[in-house]
Amino acid sequence: MYTSKITGLGYYVPENIVTNDDLSKLMDTNDAWIQERTGIKERRHIKKGDGNSTSVMAVKASTIALERAKLVPNDIDMIVFATLSPDMYFPGGGVEVQEMMGMRTIPALDVRNQCSGFVYAISVADQFVKTGMYKNVLVIGSENHSGGLDFTTRGRNVSVIFGDGAGAVVVSRNETGKGGILSTHLHSEGQHKNELSLKGPSTEHWVPQIIAENPQEDIPYYPVMNGQFVFKHAIVRFSEVIREGLEANNLEVKDIDMLIPHQANLRISQFIQHKLKLTDDQVFNNIQKYGNTTAASIPIALTEAWEEGKIKEGDLVVLAAFGSGFTWGSVIIRW
Repeated sequence: MYTSKITGLGYYVPENIVTNDDLSKLMDTNDAWIQERTGIKERRHIKKGDGNSTSVMAVKASTIALERAKLVPNDIDMIVFATLSPDMYFPGGGVEVQEMMGMRTIPALDVRNQCSGFVYAISVADQFVKTGMYKNVLVIGSENHSGGLDFTTRGRNVSVIFGDGAGAVVVSRNETGKGGILSTHLHSEGQHKNELSLKGPSTEHWVPQIIAENPQEDIPYYPVMNGQFVFKHAIVRFSEVIREGLEANNLEVKDIDMLIPHQANLRISQFIQHKLKLTDDQVFNNIQKYGNTTAASIPIALTEAWEEGKIKEGDLVVLAAFGSGFTWGSVIIRW
């Protein structure tokens, strides 16, 4: 049995910055209201004509990750692509990345676990590398939220939160035997699936049916979220799954050098930080700049933290996510 490690990281966000004041011109909201509830000051949105899409941003992030891993596209043995917003209903984004990057006929697997998608994708890659089946797996989280949000007052509770962007890492066979991914821990609780969801278009809500059966004030192709309910469950599951990962490796909270939480809401991250008694230097947040980029949020934050020198060799790094499904998970890494 091998071990795996992250050998390259990269991220990309669109150049177009959308501030809270910009959103206040589209809906009944303001900067103070948004910051108080979410901690977000601005986010990035794809701008019409800028050439970006979920898959294009994924390629841009992946290109950086491969360069840092000192690999070329044909060194990659598998793609695991986490997203809730693929360019097409089908096929998924993984095959688009494979084609755009000129890779050989490797497998491309798409993961649809929304906010916990990247954690699930890392777990999949880790298993393939550990068993010896593949040597280098490209793991991507990429999202284009802005094209599917309700930018009216009706949708403000959801629409002010989300941004666009992509992050990618290369998970490789650990040739040195030092550090690497220690363990991954995944969970789900489907009874709460409707609390954070988008019900159409789907096989139950095809577009003609949506148009015919739903009044304009109740449109199922916009996401809905029971924010308070999600918050209450998130703070419980985050701390549970972090502790689960630590205990599995005979570690304690005080051993954490850097926690990278899914950037869902700054208030959730702050609550978890307080609950675990972690310092500001032990938790990395960038939701203030990018909003919630769902599957992309952890790889973007992980890459930024690493670029800023906040993650060093030998550090214990913990990734944790919670979101729609409900699904949640953690990854314990010795860097």
